[in-house]
Amino acid sequence: MSAVASVAAEARAGDVFSGYASLFNVADLSGDVLLPGAFRASLARRGAAGVKMLYQHDPARPIGRWLQIAEDSRGLRVTGLLHTEVAAAREVRSLVDAGILDGLSIGFRTVRARSDAAAGIRRVAEVDLWEVSVVTFPMLPAARIDRLGGDGADLARRMAELSRRLVAARR
Repeated sequence: MSAVASVAAEARAGDVFSGYASLFNVADLSGDVLLPGAFRASLARRGAAGVKMLYQHDPARPIGRWLQIAEDSRGLRVTGLLHTEVAAAREVRSLVDAGILDGLSIGFRTVRARSDAAAGIRRVAEVDLWEVSVVTFPMLPAARIDRLGGDGADLARRMAELSRRLVAARR
């Protein structure tokens, strides 16, 4: 299959969803507080393509790919494409669509952090982001999928990404 055909097939193979995988200045259930800018260096190095999309943090269960991962004023905003040619992705899509599954969770290595023993938290200033998973129980309860399917803006972003990949594949 040509690179152009594989990109076209990929566009038909899944569904787009988005949400927040992490929120800044909010303690998770383990006491970690991610600070604004914590993902900046990792995202500059890896880009969205270098961060895996997994189901329940299981490296044996990739379910799609991230189209966009970016920090905004609230936290780490993600937009992903479920590859429904994979059985687990079809199950995830069905569960998300039904409102049964909506958690997001990050897998990372801490690069820079300081503990605040008095407050019982760890302020994390920099991480190396490895993966973002769709999960049942996120460590940060507010890290959730907030949209399945795309509005016009989501579709435009997705098509721009696919267009970029088509141009790169032709080189």
